[in-house]
Amino acid sequence: MKASTSERIGDVLSYLFMLVIFAFFAWPLLWLLSLALRTRKEVFLGVSRFIPKAPTLDNFITILSSDKFAGYLWNALKLSSLSALGCLVVALPAAYAFSRFEFRGKGAWMMALLSVQMISPLVIMVPLYRYMASIGLTDSHFGATMVYIALAVPMVTWILKGTIDGIPATLDEAAMIDGCSRFGVFLRVILPLSTPGIASAFIISVIGGWSQFLVPFLLITKESLTPIGVGIFQYAGTQNDSSIQLLAAACLVSVVPAIIAFLALQRLILGALTAGAVKG
Repeated sequence: MKASTSERIGDVLSYLFMLVIFAFFAWPLLWLLSLALRTRKEVFLGVSRFIPKAPTLDNFITILSSDKFAGYLWNALKLSSLSALGCLVVALPAAYAFSRFEFRGKGAWMMALLSVQMISPLVIMVPLYRYMASIGLTDSHFGATMVYIALAVPMVTWILKGTIDGIPATLDEAAMIDGCSRFGVFLRVILPLSTPGIASAFIISVIGGWSQFLVPFLLITKESLTPIGVGIFQYAGTQNDSSIQLLAAACLVSVVPAIIAFLALQRLILGALTAGAVKG
């Protein structure tokens, strides 16, 4: 009975803690929604009232019907999707090698890969910009995509390694006895069984690419190539206070797709992150 009571208290405290964390992150989004639903006149009256007096969807209609913002959204989707695909092409063979092969310095290489992920992009942006400019890859989606891939590969490799670790090595051996080469095992056994982890890694990479700001801000100056994050920043810098409601609507339009994708696929994502944690 005592154990049951202590478990219930622990559950209540856990839920309270999660509720506080949720409120901490949700509150700014709720204020954005409040601003986005206001008319221009009500914005000038002040933001002390949380619930708009006359809510309107005109700001969202203005943003979504704008060719400029449609271009920003398309550029963000293009960059994030292409970089996620490229990241899988690089990370999948690396994850398979780290999971299945034994070689000298394997642990050190894995830690080195993880340490690269810990480096803030801000540290390398100046030399990276000079390098990309010297080879003519600024103002280019190809150049920005290559940088996106380089930044995401370490994390995705770790995720996919955990997924492949969860696949019994005996399946590899059985396939090789049946005549499969190592590459055949990778294509015919590992890839099909890793589909949930691959999908999760792809989604995480897309969300990470969608939220990128610093890389496109420094490497892309043409408005026609600008993704949504940088586009909103540039739009904010050219507008006056009368456009706050439009800016809030644009911010929500850019953030909500990533939130919906994570909430809808959180089981798949968490499953990939924890795959391989328990073996046998």
